[in-house]
Amino acid sequence: MTGDAAGPAAAHAARTRVGCCGFAMAQARYYRQFDIIEVQQTFYQPPRLETLTRWREAAPPGFVFTLKAWQLITHPPSSPTYRRLRRPIPADRHPLYGAFQPTAEVWAAWQTTLHCAQALGARLVLFQTQASFIPQAPNIEHLRAFITGARSETGDIRLAWEPRGWPVGLAQDLCDELGLIRVVDPFRDPPPPTGLRYFRLHGVGGYGHQYTDAELERLRGLCQGETWCLFNNRSMAADAQRFQRLLAT
Repeated sequence: MTGDAAGPAAAHAARTRVGCCGFAMAQARYYRQFDIIEVQQTFYQPPRLETLTRWREAAPPGFVFTLKAWQLITHPPSSPTYRRLRRPIPADRHPLYGAFQPTAEVWAAWQTTLHCAQALGARLVLFQTQASFIPQAPNIEHLRAFITGARSETGDIRLAWEPRGWPVGLAQDLCDELGLIRVVDPFRDPPPPTGLRYFRLHGVGGYGHQYTDAELERLRGLCQGETWCLFNNRSMAADAQRFQRLLAT
């Protein structure tokens, strides 16, 4: 991907992986173009394990899979994303899902997510929480208990969290305590000071945004150490390719 680059630019590019949140083009072409993907289907409705295994087997050596944890762990059934479940959840069971609650239902959703990660050979599982998951004591305690239990089963798979609306200091302190990677959109929140930088690029101002050359140059400056850049805007494939070219210069 960056084989034509030379000198310091090549070293910088080699530490930065670039891809999209979801296959933004035909799978075979995606594997030729990028070296990382964040799988989205596992958030809405996890695919069959056989499907995920085929994806892994089709990928070239060194390709990195990450995935979003199933929404049943993080989101309440009032979320519109639940419409994509194959089997709707009965209304009387709604209180048992989401927000990392200590319920059998949430833990079963984690087991499904973990099996998906293992089938993919994924390097990281991302937990994305809504703005309604606010920084209050019950949520913090549920997050602590869940992550502590989950980390005992993950082996080499890293766990990451993308909070919404949390004070940066509190979110970073919890991530440090729990061994989580704090995921950010670097155009909205500062990156973590050390460790892997996992950037989810949602578009400046919204999903329809196409990144300008100046914004991509700014992004390059934020790629320090090991950085994974996952574009998640309407023009994600084009913007990711433009960013690859910028890294290689």
